[in-house]
Amino acid sequence: MPSKNMLPKGQRRHTVKPEYRATRGVEELPPPPVPVLEFDEPEEDSDAPAIRTFVADPAAANLRLDLYLAQALPDISRARVQLLIESGQVRVDGQPAKTKQKLHGGESIEIEGSPRPEPLHAVPEDIPLHILHEDKYLAVINKPAGMMVHAGSGATDDARNRGTLVNALLFHFAKLSDVGGDLRPGIVHRLDKLTSGLILVAKDDSTHRKLGDMFSRRQVTKTYLALLHGHLKKDDATVNLPIARDLIRRTRMTTRRGISDPAARTAVSHFHVVERITTPYGPFTLVEVRIETGRTHQIRVHAQSLGHPVVGDTLYGAPHLIPGLDPALNLERNFLHAAHLSFAHPQTGKPMDLEAPLPTELETFLQAIRANSSSIE
Repeated sequence: MPSKNMLPKGQRRHTVKPEYRATRGVEELPPPPVPVLEFDEPEEDSDAPAIRTFVADPAAANLRLDLYLAQALPDISRARVQLLIESGQVRVDGQPAKTKQKLHGGESIEIEGSPRPEPLHAVPEDIPLHILHEDKYLAVINKPAGMMVHAGSGATDDARNRGTLVNALLFHFAKLSDVGGDLRPGIVHRLDKLTSGLILVAKDDSTHRKLGDMFSRRQVTKTYLALLHGHLKKDDATVNLPIARDLIRRTRMTTRRGISDPAARTAVSHFHVVERITTPYGPFTLVEVRIETGRTHQIRVHAQSLGHPVVGDTLYGAPHLIPGLDPALNLERNFLHAAHLSFAHPQTGKPMDLEAPLPTELETFLQAIRANSSSIE
C-alpha cells in the first residue's frame, strides 16, 4: 500500500531540493507571544517575602511551566525560573510546582520571593591577556574566542564565575570602573563568547561613563571581519532590521518580531565584500562589517537575514561540518572577529586607531579554502 506521504503518481520523480534549499536556515514564524506579566513592587518596609499571584493566560495551554514563566517574565532567564521552581517558590493551584508540568491555561500561579538570586562577585584569576593598549584611563584587549566577557547575572555557582575576561582583568589591573557592578567591572561593551577581537575596558567611572555616551552617540567605529556562506550579490549591503529575543529558542535572537514589537531594538549593520571565494566546499564571501548599534548577536542575526550565515555559527544556520573539508580544519567557533576600533580618547581627545589581526585558527581556515579554490572573484 503506498505511503500517505508519497507524491501523487506521475510526480514521484519531482525533486524538492529547490524548495528545501529556499527554506533552509529560515526561521519559522513564532506562535502568538505569551502576554508579559507586570507586578507592583513590594512595600519597602515589608520584611515578608513578596508573593505574586496571577492566572495563567490561555496562551499557556500545552506549554511547560518553566517555558511559560520564562516568556511571561522576560527579565529573568529560563534557568532562573527553573531555580525558583526547584527551590519551592512556585505553586500551581496551591500545589508545589514541577518544572516540566504542562499547563492548560487558567491555573492560579503563585511566585514567592524575588526571582533574582544574589549576584556573585567576580574574583581575580591569573589568565593571560593580549593587551594592545593601556593607559591610566583605559585598556584595549584582544579577546580570544571561547572566553566569556563576564559571568551572567543569573550565575549561581563559582564555576560560572571563572575563566571570564573580567576574572583576568581583575588580576592584571589594579583598578577598574564600578559602573557595571560587581560582575562587570570595567566592561563598557561586549563580544560573544565565540567571537574574538578588540574590546574596550574602562579603569575609572568617569572614563566608563564617557565611553558609554560615545557608544550611544555612535562615536566609536567598530569593524568586524566575517566569513559568510555563499556569495553576497552586492558589494555593499546595509541591514536595518530590529532585533529581539526569539520567543521559542531563547538562546537566539531574531529579526522576525518587527519594529512594532516593544521588545525589538533598532539595529544597523553595513556589509562590504572583501573577497568572494569559490571552492570545492561551496562558495564563501569574506566581508567587513561596520555596526552602528551593538545588539546581542547583531552581525550573526543580520547575516542570517541575508541568507548567508557566518561560517561556524550553527546557532544561526551554518552547518556543523563543511562537506569535503578536512575535519581538523572545521572551526569550533564563529568566523567573526572584531578587527578594528577607532575613537577619540574620552579623556585626552587623542585619536585612537587599533587593529587586531585574524587569529591563527581563522587565518589557517581561510588559507586552506583559498588554496583549494577553483576561482577567486
